[in-house]
Amino acid sequence: MHSLKGRIQHYTWGGKTFIPSLFQQAPDEQPAAEYWLGIHNGGPSQVVLGQGASTSLQALINSDKARYLGKSVMDQFGNLPYLLKILDVKDMLSIQVHPNKRAAEEGFKKENALAIPLTAPNRNYKDDNHKPEMMVALSDFWLLHGFSPAIDQHLDAYGFLHGFKAIFQAEGIKGLYQQVMELPQEEVDRLIAPHIEVILPLYEAHQLPKSSPDFWAARAVHNFCGDGHFDRGIFSIYLFNILNLKPGEGIFQGAGMPHAYLEGQNIELMSNSDNVLRAGLTPKHVDIPELLANTAFVPTIAKIIPGSLNKTVQLYPCPIGDFSLTAYFLKAGEKMEFTVTSPSIFLMLNGHVQWKGNASADLEGAAAFFSTPGEKLLAEATVDTNLFWAAVPGQ
Repeated sequence: MHSLKGRIQHYTWGGKTFIPSLFQQAPDEQPAAEYWLGIHNGGPSQVVLGQGASTSLQALINSDKARYLGKSVMDQFGNLPYLLKILDVKDMLSIQVHPNKRAAEEGFKKENALAIPLTAPNRNYKDDNHKPEMMVALSDFWLLHGFSPAIDQHLDAYGFLHGFKAIFQAEGIKGLYQQVMELPQEEVDRLIAPHIEVILPLYEAHQLPKSSPDFWAARAVHNFCGDGHFDRGIFSIYLFNILNLKPGEGIFQGAGMPHAYLEGQNIELMSNSDNVLRAGLTPKHVDIPELLANTAFVPTIAKIIPGSLNKTVQLYPCPIGDFSLTAYFLKAGEKMEFTVTSPSIFLMLNGHVQWKGNASADLEGAAAFFSTPGEKLLAEATVDTNLFWAAVPGQ
């Protein structure tokens, strides 16, 4: 067992109180959007060594990869292949797509050859990895997830979308979305403005339900349209599925799946990457050709994983070899054994647990630690406790 301290990411869309309160920290003026546990260069975790000393999780792993990763993970991935996060989504995130592994490798190599700095605002590929994601809601959580199977009905229902019916009928989702994304800004404004004029007063009067795309379109105007123009991402709100996950429910989002987090708190486990191709609802770089080349233009029937944060063991099946995620709820006085077969991160969200493994630890509240292959752990909860176990499957 190696106690971990993660990195808080201060993205503008994050809330200010949820993550600090988990870790019993006083909030400050900066938003605390994400808490990262892993080795990604954008927010590497620190291993607490005691007496004020620490080292990075990457340095620990590098000191003996066979020990800390296990031979199978070392041979297959060469490093810890996943990144575990806590998110607090106060404002809508950008609509985005993540590339597959091959596209990420090619894009990263190309941008390196062009000498585009990793921190450049027009950089698409920050690394050479894909970024499939599993998320688990910790609160009432809203998101956009894939193209709706009812796009044709939406084109009929909303007057400002009527003009796209012909291209949808002729060229399907791909032709429709390409036209939307390539519209001149003047045309975007001309189409969206009359609709916003109708729905904005309803939003401000709290008369729109969150299940309605009008609610999120109006909120997008408040968040992203301060320059007098309308963000073309508003079209996507009417073309995608709007999902509402309850605490404990999960969903997987693979390469090519367009999506956006809208509101709430969650746990997110992904491959160790920060590659994002954006489609709107953002002031950041939008590369339309690269986005379109990496998007899956298929109708999506959402596969929400039913679950509860109060279930003793809750599995979240991940159709990917990079990571697995399991949630546990230990009642006061309950004991549970864990046999670790791959490099693992355990994250407690609350509670109080006495842990015994290669070392012992008495952890209370939100806390995390790294566990190595071959370690056997015994957990004894003194109060009700929620925790998550991130690992590499099939080891």
